[in-house]
Amino acid sequence: MSQSDAGFIAALDEAKKGYDEGGVPIGACLVAADGKILGRGHNLRIQKGSATLHAEMSALENAGRLPASAYEGATMYTTLSPCDMCTGACILYKVKRVILGENTTFLGGEEHLQRKGIEVVNVKSAECEALMAKFIKERPGDWNEDIGEQ
Repeated sequence: MSQSDAGFIAALDEAKKGYDEGGVPIGACLVAADGKILGRGHNLRIQKGSATLHAEMSALENAGRLPASAYEGATMYTTLSPCDMCTGACILYKVKRVILGENTTFLGGEEHLQRKGIEVVNVKSAECEALMAKFIKERPGDWNEDIGEQ
């Protein structure tokens, strides 16, 4: 698993799209075991005034209603370590693996994922870190709101 995987490239493209729209630059892509992209999306909390549309939730939403078998062996690519909500969604749908761009900016539920038998791989993307650092410098209030901080 690497930064050259189609799923990771799609997630990073989504993060950039979110930034360009004025939102939090986090992207995600759900990829089936056979390599087919099931859904991709980006954080839309600001754009849609949503309480829950983090990138992983957006990717799941864009995948649409699927049978449980569709998630078997699936990988969730995300540009940032998943929060507790998104961690829970990955567990609920029995995603096999979570590939994340970085966890320096935010450390989410990686240990919980691992305890549930989900493989977690951090590709330590400098590009993901730089995009988040730029956003946080420009809009610290929006970042704090996104992660539930004052």
